[in-house]
Amino acid sequence: MFETLEELPQDAILGIMTLFREDQDPGKIDLSVGVYQDEDGNTPILDSVRRAEQQIIASQNTKSYVAIAGNAGFNAQMETLMFGADHPALRDGRVSTVQSPGGSGGLCVAAHLFLRAKPGARVWISDPSWPNHSPLLKLAGLTLEQYPYYDREKHRIDFDAMLATFEKLDSGEIVLLHGCCHNPSGADLSRDQWDALAELFERRGLIPFIDFAYLGLGDGIDEDAYGVRLMAERLPEVVVVSSCSKNFGLYRERVGSVSIVSTGKTAAKIALSNASNVARGIYSMPPDHGAAIVAEILSNEKLRTLWHGEVGAMRNRLNLLRQLLVDKLAERHQERDFSFIARERGMFSFLGISREQIVRLREEFHVYMVESSRINIAGVNQSNADTIADAIVAVL
Repeated sequence: MFETLEELPQDAILGIMTLFREDQDPGKIDLSVGVYQDEDGNTPILDSVRRAEQQIIASQNTKSYVAIAGNAGFNAQMETLMFGADHPALRDGRVSTVQSPGGSGGLCVAAHLFLRAKPGARVWISDPSWPNHSPLLKLAGLTLEQYPYYDREKHRIDFDAMLATFEKLDSGEIVLLHGCCHNPSGADLSRDQWDALAELFERRGLIPFIDFAYLGLGDGIDEDAYGVRLMAERLPEVVVVSSCSKNFGLYRERVGSVSIVSTGKTAAKIALSNASNVARGIYSMPPDHGAAIVAEILSNEKLRTLWHGEVGAMRNRLNLLRQLLVDKLAERHQERDFSFIARERGMFSFLGISREQIVRLREEFHVYMVESSRINIAGVNQSNADTIADAIVAVL
């Protein structure tokens, strides 16, 4: 049977990671891999996570399955974190949540739920979007379309073109939006733009499908949640997928969720039963360890306060690194304006350089990034910023 299969090309980002590992130069720099790194290039275990994990190990007396919908405490705490404790959708019982294996698992559950509710459903994703959005959602069976989002020449959101596209969509169309820290561009919607989208979606009957993978790493927890909370308040149906990989540093634990905002309490119960049934058919039961850690942190005042501080430190570091890189480049190359990097948020930005320049950076200067020119800002640090700036200016 398997003789009919053909070898597929390697994932673009994984291919760059392989080249980086094989490079023997001691001064090599990795700006490709999409994980948070500290000043020493490590992806740290947060102190709040370590303490919560110790408490869980000390008190846990079974490794039996949790429910299909996952850790109930985790689900409730994630709803409060994303929507806010006093959000009208929570008060009215309109929100139902299923824990998932990472944000990718949440996207998969949501995709199958869309197809169950509306066979032949299609989803509109931004151009560009997270590279795994397309294969993941297509594998589930959805049809994908693209809407204009990022103007690569002007390094900003092409909001007018975005609105013009949405104005042409039929009622019931599903639109995937990035809640904050857009991956891969770093260009985020302003509050005014979220307001305009909410009005348009309400008027046109569109359904927001929000990927919320970077909560807290943009401008703050409440600030980053503005669009999600607005949409859930204004619109009858919203789907939000979360990830705890970045803001809790739980990459390998695969912790996420999918929350469905429905028209009312009865509809929310129906949505929960169907989402749970979908999850049962995909992976049967979710892993609990990471979700238990998050639930412990968010339900414990001391740990929650500690976590807020740690997320704030990561956020501030990313934003300071953005300005640092902009300053280093400005010192060396006055003709090319890289100031947009400091205006963007999260872990990523496009440099806007050519593939040939990217190859030169890799082969001549041992600076690695994906060939779209997306860089991971967390790969910059105080000790390598000058080297990165020198290399970029050399290939311009």
